[in-house]
Amino acid sequence: MARRIQLLIIDPQNDFCDLPASAAGTPALPVAGADADMQRLAAFIDAAGDALTDITVTLDSHHRLDIAHPGFWRTGAGGAVSPFTPITAAQVRAGDYLPREPAHLPRALAYLDTLEAAGRYTLMVWPVHCEIGSWGHNVHAAVRAAYNRWEERRGAIVAKVNKGANPWTEHYSAVQAEVPDPADEHTQLNQGLIDALDQSDVLLIAGEASSHCVKATTEHIVQHLRRGRPERLVLLTDCMSPVGGFEAQAAAFLADMRARGLRSATCTEALQLLKH
Repeated sequence: MARRIQLLIIDPQNDFCDLPASAAGTPALPVAGADADMQRLAAFIDAAGDALTDITVTLDSHHRLDIAHPGFWRTGAGGAVSPFTPITAAQVRAGDYLPREPAHLPRALAYLDTLEAAGRYTLMVWPVHCEIGSWGHNVHAAVRAAYNRWEERRGAIVAKVNKGANPWTEHYSAVQAEVPDPADEHTQLNQGLIDALDQSDVLLIAGEASSHCVKATTEHIVQHLRRGRPERLVLLTDCMSPVGGFEAQAAAFLADMRARGLRSATCTEALQLLKH
């Protein structure tokens, strides 16, 4: 029986790629090396061809106003909050940072308390990025062209998974928001996605960024796969890069995943793997 080889591409979007500014747009949160990552990934999709039985793409999808965007917050003195500012519950209680809308304070505090209790992340105020409908939300052109060729050749459709539209929770992982909203099923465990990925004999994982969305998604996949067997998962290490300043987190993630049994490979190595 032929092996089922799936490719999961996490957030291969313009806003995360270090593309040059153009009339079309300027990346909001460029990751150094991401454009080259995506060019390699596109070449890999073409080279792998029909060996890939399924491709899934996740899309970070935000509104302009979001608890992790600057417009949600102000300083205690009423000033603007700059991107790349971490905010803790203690700082909000001290009045160092506050929601611009006073009515949002109780829910924001409840969110921060729950987030920090989980121990995975501190709230980070990011630049507005991957705004729904914007150029930055679009998939890197080379990757999209490559998977379009795969679709036409295979007569198959690349699955798209949106995440992040709930403005009250961070959603690094495509599997589940950092703090699921009981009133919003889209923030809760995406069992359908897990079950689809669980059908794979080999699951190749690529995307941006290795320090955040690739990390969070992969961790959740390993946690929730019903069939286990983490050795099925292969991280394409030359098709992902960390956010600047978070290199240590990315390195720790890769080391942890290898310790759990996942494999890592370059695109060239992965192509050899697909032949066996």
